[in-house]
Amino acid sequence: MRSSASFTAIYLHRDPVDFRKWIDGLVAIVKGEMQIDPYETYLFLFTSRRRDRIKAVYWDKTGYAVWYKRLEKDKFAWPRKAAEKTLVLSQQQFDWLLDGYDFTRLRPHQELRFAANF
Repeated sequence: MRSSASFTAIYLHRDPVDFRKWIDGLVAIVKGEMQIDPYETYLFLFTSRRRDRIKAVYWDKTGYAVWYKRLEKDKFAWPRKAAEKTLVLSQQQFDWLLDGYDFTRLRPHQELRFAANF
């Protein structure tokens, strides 16, 4: 899979999907439910009902690519109670998700910008 830095956005589909779906079925969800152009340089993330698997789909200039990860033990901390069906993740949140952290609860320190020093 390409580096997450190469994607202009990372979209997470909140609801679990039937993992018998492959590229065409997942792209249909991107177009229909998420209402996003699947030909952009975006990464789309989906999970199974048990939340022990992730599929990532992206357009790679000449065709779609799929990345698949299955956990042998444990579950992904997938946001199920979010108000939106589609969430936009930062690269750091994506890394946290893959590392097993609940990225909805991990928040970095607020960035401060001062106009002047005293």
